[in-house]
Amino acid sequence: MAEFQVLGQVSPFLHVHLDLGEKIYAESDAMVSMEATLDLKGQMRGGFLSALSRRLASGESFFQQTIEASRGPGDVLFGHIAPSGVEILDVGVRQYKLNDGAFLAASDTVSLTVRSQGVGQALFGGTGGLFIMETSGTGKLAITGYGEIFGLQVAKGHDVIVDNGHVAAWDRSLSYEVTMATQQGGGLFGRMASAVTSGEGVVTRFSGDGTVYVASRNLKGFSNWLGRLIKPS
Repeated sequence: MAEFQVLGQVSPFLHVHLDLGEKIYAESDAMVSMEATLDLKGQMRGGFLSALSRRLASGESFFQQTIEASRGPGDVLFGHIAPSGVEILDVGVRQYKLNDGAFLAASDTVSLTVRSQGVGQALFGGTGGLFIMETSGTGKLAITGYGEIFGLQVAKGHDVIVDNGHVAAWDRSLSYEVTMATQQGGGLFGRMASAVTSGEGVVTRFSGDGTVYVASRNLKGFSNWLGRLIKPS
């Protein structure tokens, strides 16, 4: 099986070593460098409908990069367009759900499929809308998140609440509910007003037993802040 490794601490590379005949796939434009023993090609992984569903559901690229060790073993480096952390997950005993833009690369034996969510889980968006990406199979999965990535442990009876803009991925076994950050009384309007004044809006409440992977930065929030700074006078 291809060997996945994170290199560096600030905006790290994902390094993957492939033996002869092994294949992996990655997000479009993720490859930084590779050895000449490897071949790269763009593919609509899973066919046209699967590629279209991925694009519409999670904002992932229509085409993905497939890299194969065709002429011998070799190494490849991947990066991400934003200053992002990288986390390597073992897919198999545990399966995962991914937020928009969290996918970086995976073993060829790991599949990403579009799954529908309940309206209550997607009402406010921010976790894939009415659809979400879900893993199956066995192998390695590399995810990214703006800033550093940290795994929050969720235990039964100890729910974890995460701002939607910081969620990268989570155990498929976890239950989750998208809601407003403020729950105390006042009706929907009161909760919305409180969310605006507190600076916290839509959150996801995770329960069960598993891990939620969160990013230290919120890319959408940063984009909004940057937009205010460069707004024409």
